[in-house]
Amino acid sequence: MIPPAVRARRTRWARTARWSGWLYVLPALLFYAVFVLRPLALTFQYSLYHWNGIGVARWAGLQNYVTVFTDSDLLRIIGNAFVLIVFFSFIPVGLGLLVATVVRRIAGGPFGTVVRTVLFLPQVIPLVAAGIAWSWLLSSTGLVNQVLRGVGLGGLARAWLGEFDTALPAVGVIGAWVLLGLCTILLVTGMSKIDPALYEAARIDGAGPVREFLAVTLPGLRQEIGVCLTVTVIAALASFDIVYISTGGGPGLQTTVPGLEIYRLAFAQRQVGLASALGVVLMALVLLCVLPIQRLTREDRG
Repeated sequence: MIPPAVRARRTRWARTARWSGWLYVLPALLFYAVFVLRPLALTFQYSLYHWNGIGVARWAGLQNYVTVFTDSDLLRIIGNAFVLIVFFSFIPVGLGLLVATVVRRIAGGPFGTVVRTVLFLPQVIPLVAAGIAWSWLLSSTGLVNQVLRGVGLGGLARAWLGEFDTALPAVGVIGAWVLLGLCTILLVTGMSKIDPALYEAARIDGAGPVREFLAVTLPGLRQEIGVCLTVTVIAALASFDIVYISTGGGPGLQTTVPGLEIYRLAFAQRQVGLASALGVVLMALVLLCVLPIQRLTREDRG
C-alpha cells in the first residue's frame, strides 16, 4: 500500500508536469492563434460585408457566397483549379511511381543519388523563376517550338501559353514538372522501407514486375501516396505563383485560378468581401478534397 505522503507527492509531481507541458506548448498555441486562427476569423468576418478595404463596410450577410456560387466566371475559375488537379496531382504521382520503381531497380549507389538530386531540383527552384523559364520555353519562338520545327512537326508549333485550347494544359505541365521530383523522392523513400522479403516471396510465387508492383509496392506505399496526393491537391487548388508569372490568368479567364482571382478582387477591384468569401470557399474545397485522402490513409494504418 502506498503511504498517503508518497501519494500526495506523486499527485503534486503529476500536476506540475501537466502545467509544465502547457507552458511548453503555450507559445506555439499563441503563435498559431495570432497568425492562423485570427486571420481565418477575420477573413470569414470580411466575407459577410461589402467593403472596399478603406471606407465603411456594409452588411451583406451571405450575399458574397451567393455570388461565388452563382457567378458563371467565378464557377469557371473554380473549375480551372480542379482541372489543374489532374496535372498537379495525378500526373506527378503516376509518373513518380513509375520513376521511383525504375530508380529502385536500376539506380544504386552514387548513380541513384545523382538521379534523386536531379529529380528534386525543380523543388528548390523558386516558382517565379520556373514560371519565367517555362514562359520562354513555351513561347511562339521558344525551344519547344524550335524542336518541333526541327523534327518536321512545325504544324504543331504555337504559342502554348497564349491560346485558349492549350494555355491551361501548358500551365498544368509546368506544375507537373515542379511537383514530379517531390513525389518521386517521397515514393523512393517509401519503397526503401518495404521489407525486401516481400519482393522475394512474390518472385518465388511467380509474380512478374507488374504483379509485384500491384501486390507489394502499391500497398506498401499507401501512406506515401496519401502524402503526395495531399500536398499536390493543395498545390493545385491554391496555385498562384506559376499562373501569375506564366500567363497572368489569360487568355481571358482560361488560366485564372481562385488564388489569382482573390488577389485581383481584393487589391485591383477593391471587393474585399467577395475576395474573402472566395477564400473561405477555397479553404472549404481544399478540406473536402484532402480530408478523404487523410481518412483513407488512417484507415489503412488501422
